[in-house]
Parts: sequence; C-alpha cells; structure tokens
Amino acid sequence: MSNWETVIGLEVHVQLATHSKIFSGASTAYGAEANSQACAIDVGMPGTLPLMNAGAVALAIRFGLAVDARVAERSVFARKNYFYPDLPKGYQISQYELPIVIGGGLAVRLDDNKIKYVQLTRAHLEEDAGKSVHDAFHAETGVDLNRAGTPLLEIVSDPVLSSAAEAVAYLKTLHTLVRWLGVSDGNMQEGSFRCDANVSVRKAGAALGTRAEIKNVNSFRFVEKAIDYEIERQIRLLEAGGTVLQETRLFDAHRGETRSMRGKESAHDYRYFPDPDLPPLVIDAADIEQARSALPELPEARRLRYIDRLNLPEYDASLLTSDRAVSEYFEALLTAVGQPKLCANWVLGDWLGALNAASLSAENSPVDAHRLAGLLLRIVDNSLSSKMAKQVFENLWQSAESADQIIDRLGLKQVSDSGALADVIDTIIAANSKQVEQYRAGNEKLLQFFVGLAMKATKGQANPAQLNDLLRAKLSG
Repeated sequence: MSNWETVIGLEVHVQLATHSKIFSGASTAYGAEANSQACAIDVGMPGTLPLMNAGAVALAIRFGLAVDARVAERSVFARKNYFYPDLPKGYQISQYELPIVIGGGLAVRLDDNKIKYVQLTRAHLEEDAGKSVHDAFHAETGVDLNRAGTPLLEIVSDPVLSSAAEAVAYLKTLHTLVRWLGVSDGNMQEGSFRCDANVSVRKAGAALGTRAEIKNVNSFRFVEKAIDYEIERQIRLLEAGGTVLQETRLFDAHRGETRSMRGKESAHDYRYFPDPDLPPLVIDAADIEQARSALPELPEARRLRYIDRLNLPEYDASLLTSDRAVSEYFEALLTAVGQPKLCANWVLGDWLGALNAASLSAENSPVDAHRLAGLLLRIVDNSLSSKMAKQVFENLWQSAESADQIIDRLGLKQVSDSGALADVIDTIIAANSKQVEQYRAGNEKLLQFFVGLAMKATKGQANPAQLNDLLRAKLSG
C-alpha cells in the first residue's frame, strides 16, 4: 500500500454558543423533550420570516480572525434544496458562493512534534436540520426538530491531510481553538462538534481520485477508525480492478466499518439560490477591527510564551494550553505565587488529578486559584513540606477553609528553625552513640535512621532539606 497516497479534506460542523437559534428566538438548550424547541420559523411555516442572530455572526467573525482568514464585509445566505424527513422546509439555509469567512489556516502539531499548516477553504454560517430517531419506536422512525435552526459554523479544510492521524491532530487543534474562543462548547456527545471526512486515494503523483464522504462522525477515535477503514477499502477496491464511487457513507462503530448511505450529490443537485427572505449580511469594517482587538491570547502563542519566557517544558506548556479554563487557572496561580514550575506541577498533578477523580471540569473546581495559591505560598516560604502540602490540599478540597486556617487547625507548621532542629539532633546523637560510630566508620545508609528519628521527634514537621544538611554536619563532627 506504500504506492498509494491518501488525500483528506474535512468539513467540521461547529454548533455556535448562542442561547437562541440562528433565525429565531427558540432555545438551543440540549436535552429538552422532543419537538419542544422548534418554533414556526424553524419549521418554515407559511407567513414566517427568518431574522439573523447577531450573536452567531459575532462568533463567526471571532473564529475567522483567530485563523487569520478574511472576514467578508458582505456575505449572502442561500437555500440548499434537498428532501429529507428531518428537514421540514425542504431546504436548508446556508451560505454558498459568498461565505462569511474565506481562507485562513491552522498550525497543527503532529505526534512527532512537527508542525503542519492546514489551509482552510472557508467557514460559513448555516442552520442545522432536525434529527431522525430510529430507536424510540418499534419498526418506526421518529423526527425530533429541536435541532432545526440551531446555528452552525461549517469549517472546510483544503484537501491537504494525508493520514487519519493528521486528520485527528487537526480536529483536536480546531476543537481546542473553538472552545478557547468561546465560539462553541465543543461537546461531541451532544453533537456540538462533528465531522464529515472526504477521503480519496491515488497513485503517487497521479490526479486526485474519486472521494467518498464519511458523514457525521462525532468522536476523535471514530474519525481515525473510519478514515483508516475507508483508505484500506478504496485501495483494496482499486487494486482488484474496481472503481470508487462518489458517495456518502456512514461509520458503523460497532463493526468498525463504513457503509454506503447514498450517492454523493454535487453542488448543482442542491439547486442553490440566494434566500429571498434574507438580505445580504453586511459587516462594518470597524466592527471587524473591534472584534480583532478583543481576541484573547491564542493557544499556540501562549504555549510558546510558557516555553520561551517561563522556561516550562514543552510537555507542561502543551497540557496547560489544551483547555482555556485550565490555562486561566494556571495564570491566576502564577500571578499570585510566581514559581512557574511549582504552579505547573500542582495544576497538572494534584489539582487536575482531583478534578478527574471527581469527574469535574476546571470551571467547577471546589478549590479556586486564590485558595490553592495560599497553599503554594506556604511551600515557597518553607512553612510546609511537600507531604504536608498534600494533606492541606485534601482538606482544601473538602472544605471552604483557607490553607492557613487548615494549617493552624491541624498543627501542620514545618520546623525550619535551625536552633530547634539542632537541639533535636543533639538529643538523638547522644542517645544513639553506637549508630553514630557506625555512620562515621562509613555506613552512610544510617543517615535515614537518624532522619526517621528526627522526623518522629518533630512529628513529621522538620524541614527535610534543612534536617538532612544539619544531620550530615553534626554526624561528620
């Protein structure tokens, strides 16, 4: 199969984070009773007219600027005509010839840490269709129109991806970005981020092959499995003398294979024409510049800052910029404490570990950055050992107390007074003369014997580093 090249382009449907639909005031909340959130405008009842949701436009502009695309000052909505049971109007309002976002691209970090720049063709606004429900009734299919009219931004890449792994890396980068920007919650289980993959194969250097479209895949793992299967299917078919059909296929996750749904339509099959009920979408240049000035620091720029200016390892920097809420927590901690590596270790270790164990998101953490900073400051000033700090953190997680209140309540103050430690060590040396002689004769393993006695005498509150230094000095004398 090494003589074959794979060509992949992705169309990603991103549900925009608005409270109402793209052309009506109906709610976009997930999980409502079937057909309880589809109003007359969403289903195209006679006499109704769509009204553009300005919030959806603002989110599309924000995305376009973040990927360094051209945001069109004038774009046009079109009707995409097709028949399907969950499309009661018989057409979908989308953008065709004049989309709101043109070009742009994403720098994608691959598994080997190389960067691949993925050029974007466009991103356009459109409404979602409803949903056919096949498992609610025996031998019947239901239609739930709650999603009808939900605002989507369809982000189309150029066909520049060459493997399933590259496609997944691109999707993960895009997923991080739309969540970072607040453009979408990116919840794949709820359908807020789903992918159509256009896959074709060709002999090295030959013209593009016929593509098959794998429709509506909503997990990174399934995208990778679906593309890998489709690549192998097309190669086997071509090597056996067959031809690849231009068609739409779906991925059967249970069987790990793609299956034919229908012949793939071409643009002219949809009979696009400008929607007569919607005027062209006109965006003022000043509004675009205002949106540009409001962009946050983007994930890749922040990742590089963490490496170059904070001297964090690439691994830490990548994890800290994979989720904006995590990154903002780290930023708040850093402002209060300094010590980038200490803050990173606690965020990526104890704090994220506790969140994962409790199935909580960063936004719902019971320990805010201010309270964790109070704990880290006691590590910095040597009031707490690392073992004590973990004990305080467990109490922080279970109460509303500050670190200082917990330290006082539990009596967890690290002993760093050299005079007090020297007195403890003198007492131990005087009571263990035999072990002292053995240590001085070369049995340095006995150091831990003395450390254990000192820790017991100080109830585990001696500063470990200081204790070791003082013990070595006293025992050598």
